[in-house]
Amino acid sequence: MSLHIKHLIGLQNVPKEDIEIILKSTKKFKEHFQTSKEKLTDLSGKTIANIFFEDSTRTRTSFELAEKRLSADVLNFSSSSSSLSKGESFKDTVKNIEAMNIDMIVVRHSSAGIPFYLTKYSQSVIINAGDGAHEHPTQGLLDIYTIKEKLGRIKGLNICIVGDIAHSRVALSNLFGLKTLGANVSFCGPSTMIPRDIEKFGAKVYNNIDKAIRENDILNVLRIQLERDAGKNFPSIREYTNYFGITEQRIKNNNENILILHPGPINRGVELSPEVADGNNQVILDQVTNGVAVRMAVLSLLGKN
Repeated sequence: MSLHIKHLIGLQNVPKEDIEIILKSTKKFKEHFQTSKEKLTDLSGKTIANIFFEDSTRTRTSFELAEKRLSADVLNFSSSSSSLSKGESFKDTVKNIEAMNIDMIVVRHSSAGIPFYLTKYSQSVIINAGDGAHEHPTQGLLDIYTIKEKLGRIKGLNICIVGDIAHSRVALSNLFGLKTLGANVSFCGPSTMIPRDIEKFGAKVYNNIDKAIRENDILNVLRIQLERDAGKNFPSIREYTNYFGITEQRIKNNNENILILHPGPINRGVELSPEVADGNNQVILDQVTNGVAVRMAVLSLLGKN
């Protein structure tokens, strides 16, 4: 199997066939590591640089584990201890790293568009690990895989993305990927946290969380990104939780079969009550497990192109 795309910058323009190939490959990798700890040799002889300009736990460790399980040589780059602190430009820093015979670059950056910018002057395969409030394609893919694994399909499902849409790169990747596979995607949150033009992508907008729970099969609940000043978009955390927090009682009242996803990290007691975060409706740790398999699939497929 081979992909049409040469880099993974986002899911907006990724063909349906490519997404389906990645999902099938993910299943293969997950099944392998459920039965064996033996490393695979898909990326033997390849060198991958993980260049993260923002803090990350799940994504960075997930990529590193995926790379090592595929037998790649791994270089982890920390911007805080690099020559960037001495005034070197981002472009020169990356070019110097690439001069060490790097084959693939996994990049996270606070500025939207950086991964696409890299494709213009880099010979390496570029994988976006999150760029600003733009996209986070591997998170979108692992969310999609988790839903399909639990419910058996994507087409025709009603999926609502809840919370801090305006600051979220996860929201857009989920929207594009899910729509490509035939799901019905909607958003729910304070009007101040939903972009004005979001409906142009064919997504319904709810302003009532109880109605969203009743009318959807899945909720993908986003973290309130206080580090991006998201708290300025509503009067208080307490008020946000009262109006949009997912509680056990809300689930019982509206849809006891609703599937709950969350990309993490969770603000317990804000987006999700502790009972929901640890309850039977959520698949949060399944998402973490599937993240390694999804990234193995993406790395393996792009590494062979």
